[in-house]
Amino acid sequence: MKIHEYQAKDILRKYKVPVPEGGVAFSIEEAVEVAQRIGGSVWVVKAQIHAGGRGKGGGVKIAKSIEDVELYAREMIGMRLVTHQTGPEGRIVKRLLIEQGINIAKELYFGITLDRATSQNVVMASTEGGVEIEQVAADTPELILKEFVDPRTGFQGYQARKLAFGLGLTGAQFKNAVKFFTALYTAYEETDASLAEINPLVVTEEGEVLALDAKMNFDDNALYRHPEILEMRDLDEEEPLEIEASKYNLNYIKLDGNVGCMVNGAGLAMSTMDIIKLAGGEPANFLDVGGGASSETVENGFRIILSDENVKAVLINIFGGIVRCDRVATGVVQAARNVQVDLPVVVRLAGTNAEEAGVILRESGLKFLVADTLEDAAKKVTETIVF
Repeated sequence: MKIHEYQAKDILRKYKVPVPEGGVAFSIEEAVEVAQRIGGSVWVVKAQIHAGGRGKGGGVKIAKSIEDVELYAREMIGMRLVTHQTGPEGRIVKRLLIEQGINIAKELYFGITLDRATSQNVVMASTEGGVEIEQVAADTPELILKEFVDPRTGFQGYQARKLAFGLGLTGAQFKNAVKFFTALYTAYEETDASLAEINPLVVTEEGEVLALDAKMNFDDNALYRHPEILEMRDLDEEEPLEIEASKYNLNYIKLDGNVGCMVNGAGLAMSTMDIIKLAGGEPANFLDVGGGASSETVENGFRIILSDENVKAVLINIFGGIVRCDRVATGVVQAARNVQVDLPVVVRLAGTNAEEAGVILRESGLKFLVADTLEDAAKKVTETIVF
């Protein structure tokens, strides 16, 4: 689950991670009130959406007067902010973060996430702050410092000091950075976060170390332990069909293609999407109905896939391991009748009772195209679409 920058900073404050003074505003009047409460002569007005690249899209402005704060708030609230992460459709800005201006001496990068290759959390730091870390990793990977955290011992003081040394920090900057790194790791671990990214992490002219920006994502499977974080979920920032799918415990991700994919298992979903592309098609979604693939889950899956106007054909690719293929086929037939599917549907079932399943599908009276192999299924589904 993703949250907004201002929400991430509220969490960080609880763990004594230094962040600039600021507050959220949902209107022009509130933006002015927050700026006046903060005081000073310079403020930063930031659009709050779940996407990076806000500055390049006009979603971050430096205000040097209260009148500027009002002007920028008026421009941003309600605007459609387009960044490289939102796609051309952009996101409507409904809230702003107003923060104090900072005397920046250095911009750094600091992040924590899970490294699945080592099954350990990895703490990363770089002198290249304010730049997309993916770009740094591709162009100059030697500039990214990494410390892997043994889950038995946790993040150690020597690791924090090693990273601070690697960033070239000295004196008060060094001491403050070590405290910052340690506090952020505690926040990351205790909130069951899957990502904590500070970009940029800034060192001020006074030697302070602050999270100028903050991005936090959380493990959905652990949210039952953090109801206060779950309350931060902003449904306006999520794909409506993904929200609908979550109501039925379906894993759904909308894509840009026109072939709807219904599978059971994440690995099978990835393979299915790959082979659709190899056959010349474009997957419209990732939809995992889970191991059971009952008639109810298949029916809900159909409804969600068909709600996407871009879908021109559907490929059902189910492996009958936990559940028998004949039961899946019966569920597919029942669901197709209930939903009244008008688009071409290609079905490929493999595993227990796959032959019996084929008979059920062919004798259903519905216009299913039954495929024997995944390659055959991908070929058939792409052939049904007029590009």
